[in-house]
Amino acid sequence: QVQLQESGPGLVKPSQTLSLTCTVSGDSITRGPHWSWIRQSPGKGLEWIGYIINSGSTSYSPSLKSRTSISRDTSKNQFTLQLSSVTPEDTAVYYCARVADGYDYWGQGTQVTFSS
Repeated sequence: QVQLQESGPGLVKPSQTLSLTCTVSGDSITRGPHWSWIRQSPGKGLEWIGYIINSGSTSYSPSLKSRTSISRDTSKNQFTLQLSSVTPEDTAVYYCARVADGYDYWGQGTQVTFSS
């Protein structure tokens, strides 16, 4: 059974860098599927942020590309999202997901909110 679990601070301040980690079990991030980050802001639909693939190559949403970095630690079977210069508009539930036969496995999501 494939499982994904997001972790990271739920509270950030504007202009900081948000860092979230997804820990994968039941599969290896060095295999073929894409390993993605998606978010959902209040009252909005799902927004794809980016992914990392088995080679370590990455792809990002054009609207977030300048602020986004996705990396991985293969020894821990984890991949990490970093989103820089955050603003309250980045408030969302952040999900990691495996994309093999579509988006077939998701983490439960982690809420990120902002403090002044």
